[in-house]
Amino acid sequence: MNFDAIVTGRTGGGRLLFTTITALSLAIMYAPVLYLLLASLNPDAQLGLVTPSRYSLKWYFALLDDGRLAGALKESAMVGLATAALATPIGLSAALAYRAMTRLRGVFLLVILSAMFVPGTIEGLGLSATLRVVGLAPSWVTIAIGHLLWTLPFAAVVSLIGLSAVRPSTIAAARDLGAGPIRAFVDITLPLMRTNLLSSFVFAFLLSLNEQARAYYLAGRQNTLPLYMFGAMNSGASPTIYAFSGAIIVISVAIVALVFAGLMGQQSRR
Repeated sequence: MNFDAIVTGRTGGGRLLFTTITALSLAIMYAPVLYLLLASLNPDAQLGLVTPSRYSLKWYFALLDDGRLAGALKESAMVGLATAALATPIGLSAALAYRAMTRLRGVFLLVILSAMFVPGTIEGLGLSATLRVVGLAPSWVTIAIGHLLWTLPFAAVVSLIGLSAVRPSTIAAARDLGAGPIRAFVDITLPLMRTNLLSSFVFAFLLSLNEQARAYYLAGRQNTLPLYMFGAMNSGASPTIYAFSGAIIVISVAIVALVFAGLMGQQSRR
């Protein structure tokens, strides 16, 4: 058996092996999500799967009457929009700084990306203590600060990907035609990166919307969606919580699909 051929996927057996492993991994990854979506269509109060003929949107309509859930949704939306509005330009600035650096670029990138691997509970606890020292009381602002630290590395990576696709020759051509650095950036770089910047905004918003560990330590009277759902599940699983989780999944997948389609369209036009 030629092991190199299998590893490089140059044999039918190698391709079948890797495809099978990938398919099994994806099935295990998405099975809980699929179960949650199907269980949310169960019209009974007892959670579980039912036959497709009994599928119902009963609990989805019940969400409209849940005032506390609407309040949590409003808080999460406000925090998510503030987080995304800050993470996107700061991530772009980090990407521009990385490209302009001639030394210690690896260290700079490592410092930015390291924030991805800090456990949420530790970061939330440390940030909570720090913000209290400076006199900032728990509020949606402190939650947004915590979420900003969490989403910034992702925003920087998306901006770096977009920036790497901007050809230096295009910028040089604009400069040769008399455009200054700011004019070239506004008229050339930003338009070429607009899909990546939109992706950065969307990903930061979705990450904030689903973040619970940091918000747990940084919230005052605020109740974001993950905190609300965590509290609701502690008092017993509710059909409306399943329905709301299903709605969040569908909306998130739809948004990501739109962004992905935009990225693919931009890639094909280049």
